[in-house]
Amino acid sequence: MSVHKEIAFEDAIERAMLDSGWLKGQASNYHRELGLDTAELFAFIGATQVEKWDQLVTFEGGDPDAAQRKFAERVAAEIESRGTLDVLRHGVKDRGLLFRLAYFRPAHTLAEDALVEYEKNRLTVTRQLHYSVTTPDKSLDLVLFVNGIPVATAELKNPLTRQTVEHAKAQYRRDRDPRELLFARRALVHFAVDPELVFITTRLLGDKTRFLPFNRGSEGPGVDGGAGNPPVKDGYRTSYLWEEVWQPEAWLDIIRRFLHLEKANGRQTVHQRAMIFPRFHQWHAVRALVDHAAEHGSGHNYLVQHSAGSGKSNTIAWLAHRLSNLYSTENESVFDKVIVITDRSVLDAQLQDTIYQFEHHGGVVRKISDKDPGAKSEQVAEALSGETTKILIVTLQTFPHVLDKVSGLRGKKFAIVVDEAHSSQSGESSAALKRVLLKLGSDDLDEDGDPLTASALARGRHKTLSYFAFTATPKAKTLHLFGTPHPATGNPQPFHVYSMRQAIEEGFILDVLSNYVTYKTYWRLANANSDDRDVDERKARTQLARFAVLSPASLEQRAEIILEHFHEKVAGRLGGRAKAMVVTSSRDHAVRLYRKLVAYAEMRGYDDCGLLVAFSGELAVDGSQEDKVTEVGVNGFSETELPKKFAYTRADDPHADVNPKPEYRILVVADKYQTGFDQPLLTTMYVDKKLQNVAAVQTLSRLNRTHPLKSQEDLLVLDMANEAEDIRTEFKPFYETTTTPPADPNLLYGAERAVMGFALLVESEMEAFAAAYLAAESRSSTEAQWQRAHADLYRFTDPARDRFAQLMDDEPEAAEEFRSALQSYVRMYGFLSQVVSYQDRDLERLYVYGRHLLTRLPRREDPGMDLGQVDLTHLRIVRTGDHDVSLTPEGEQVLPGFTGDGTGRKQEPEQVPLSELIADLNDRFGVNLSDEDLIGGSARAAMSVPKVRAAAMVNDEENFGHVFDAVFEDKLIERIEDDTKVLQKFTDDTGFKAELTQLARRYAYEALRRDVA
Repeated sequence: MSVHKEIAFEDAIERAMLDSGWLKGQASNYHRELGLDTAELFAFIGATQVEKWDQLVTFEGGDPDAAQRKFAERVAAEIESRGTLDVLRHGVKDRGLLFRLAYFRPAHTLAEDALVEYEKNRLTVTRQLHYSVTTPDKSLDLVLFVNGIPVATAELKNPLTRQTVEHAKAQYRRDRDPRELLFARRALVHFAVDPELVFITTRLLGDKTRFLPFNRGSEGPGVDGGAGNPPVKDGYRTSYLWEEVWQPEAWLDIIRRFLHLEKANGRQTVHQRAMIFPRFHQWHAVRALVDHAAEHGSGHNYLVQHSAGSGKSNTIAWLAHRLSNLYSTENESVFDKVIVITDRSVLDAQLQDTIYQFEHHGGVVRKISDKDPGAKSEQVAEALSGETTKILIVTLQTFPHVLDKVSGLRGKKFAIVVDEAHSSQSGESSAALKRVLLKLGSDDLDEDGDPLTASALARGRHKTLSYFAFTATPKAKTLHLFGTPHPATGNPQPFHVYSMRQAIEEGFILDVLSNYVTYKTYWRLANANSDDRDVDERKARTQLARFAVLSPASLEQRAEIILEHFHEKVAGRLGGRAKAMVVTSSRDHAVRLYRKLVAYAEMRGYDDCGLLVAFSGELAVDGSQEDKVTEVGVNGFSETELPKKFAYTRADDPHADVNPKPEYRILVVADKYQTGFDQPLLTTMYVDKKLQNVAAVQTLSRLNRTHPLKSQEDLLVLDMANEAEDIRTEFKPFYETTTTPPADPNLLYGAERAVMGFALLVESEMEAFAAAYLAAESRSSTEAQWQRAHADLYRFTDPARDRFAQLMDDEPEAAEEFRSALQSYVRMYGFLSQVVSYQDRDLERLYVYGRHLLTRLPRREDPGMDLGQVDLTHLRIVRTGDHDVSLTPEGEQVLPGFTGDGTGRKQEPEQVPLSELIADLNDRFGVNLSDEDLIGGSARAAMSVPKVRAAAMVNDEENFGHVFDAVFEDKLIERIEDDTKVLQKFTDDTGFKAELTQLARRYAYEALRRDVA
């Protein structure tokens, strides 16, 4: 037989499957009208439920043929009504007899006969199955059956015959009638396969059929986390499909614990609801996590770095369910409870709905209500202590309030699933969670009877607690807290990765950096203040910049830019459904810009720019007590309704003309809807806020969700506050795999010495305070004891506070250095004590004491600024460029290691006259600057910036450029902005810009190094 023929590929797959335990199916046994392999169905029934079958035959007058015919029709009817998945999981009743149609592997095998029925399942693979009644000549390459019920189909292609996976997809789309029984109401999933790639779909819709990649991701030298599959030594790149996924135990596990239906929309039948089949990375991650926990038990941390848009909610639901009834290889329960920590209501509903499909009884999943804090504590205590609830959904902030209400938890084992790993995972809330689950309050002592040591030990890692943390953007601290040490380097790294790069290449998400438009604001201020006080330069710069950006003239220009762009470029996209988000820097900014946008839309008569605003709490706009607003008051409906109102489109509403509703197209936000918000119709983001670090990735990733009408070309970011290259830099660490050097636990002792070196803290006072604090936190303390202890907290911090106040009078710089050193220690201990199990009571005592003392230390009066006489005299917002800053593969990215700051050294803010500061800002942002001495003048201006001077001292010229180049560009544009010819050449001609910048960099670097020498 020629290896070039498609049948050779088919033969290899079948042979491997038969070797792994599958049975060879006979196409002639397939009953096309019923959509069942009746021979296999009754072979399974006869092997597993013969007594019930004999009863059913008796009910039919002893006629086995009639019994088989009617039972097969009964199974087919139940599948028509309930679906294949439900019938396989929960069986069929006939004449009061429950017949199982599949047996799944039990969670444990304590009983001697635990696997007897499971091992009698009949998994068959049938080749060239003629499936159609109307077109009997058509056949499928492979059909997979479980006990005679078809669950999957596959079309196989061999590139050596010039047929690839794309031809398999085309065959499904064009040559497979989706109305056929096998496709419409029997098989759960369809595979398109060649030796290189695998794609899947759960619903055939003709030309509209959407296939998703089901590939491992590429690996190899210089390749880290792209699309496709890695090369293998033996076999095919896609061998994992039949060797791992279709392996009998794994395949039955997918049917039992992964596949589920989306929630019904209206009156959808079971066959109209979308079937969810796990993507490969989801299945592989859950299996790897569960297998490791089963083998190694509790007490381990896991970090899952899965890109935004990767289906994290489903992954968490599947994992939580698996962990809730997981047994070790020794048949011991691994976890007593699973706690899911999240602030996303969508995850709450999804967990409950998904797990109900697996379990078919309520109470397994419980969400703790946020409405009544007192009731919340009772709910948590009841759920943790009770037997029914296996999975508890809470916020991290719940636990500090429930310690005294929980009993019977000591020694129990918990799996803690953290949705968004770097949110609230250091400090007292996380420590309180551990104290509740370990049942370690201040009444608990260590072996020597010391509550401080017990308190310290409670913060670290514990054998009864396992964390499963999810994030797309792991910070260095996240890696330290949850990462797995690399066997060679020791660097903490994720346990499982599905990278942003792979998600983009596979089409699961879109690339938000490919179309990035930047604007810059130039402004000039004038000072008419007669009292020209000295001010804190850093704070004053921020305040003046805010004054300029939020001025009425500035907001009006921004509103015009946003709405003209939306009206002309966005409103018509996605068939008139496209939406946009405006990201602002503050609540005041959001409301004031929203008002300007509304006014401009009304003035221009734009009816395609419906606006909403999102912000928290009550706001006095521009500080006016007469102008107080809330989100609900502005929008006219509750906060919980906003996502649904924003999602509505008239184009999707058949009753829009009869019962018109307002259609909202633009959402203005202030620190809301920038994480966890999934609206696929978002195509455009207008950014008017500095975005840095993880926040930049999370905010812009709101755009990356796919939609059938949405393409890469529809995405646009219009940024008025950031440079495109800076945003690219923020995305870079999270494009592939992220790691960081290990933390040095001894850094904490340097930080402790820095605090104690000021001789402001007295050990006896700290010891007395710690005793009072632990007494106040004691579960056994009475109300009167708590009140006395609470008063002691003030009494024992008064002396240190008074000594600090005296130091402020005598040596204000030293006082601020002490405050900074103490803040650094408290932050460092709050983090490192979770990574390292310190057993040092002195460190714990300083943390407990210092954390409270910081809240009592007085501050110097801020000289502040009076902006009443500051005027904005010039303003211009200029488009500075269209950029494609999409990332390219560079392999694993190493984040800077955790170093802490034990010195506590903090520079006193430079005090400068307000008039000088405004003059300096006019030089940098003004509209009438001279263009003389372009290189030298601009370079010297950049050299005066402290970070540029500092960079020159510790870097070579190339690395110095990472700091200098951006500053120099700003300085140069300040000088040439009115010279449109030079400005255009600098911004448009990359060669000219590079050479000019290189000359200036060399000039500045040599001059600064010469000054030091």
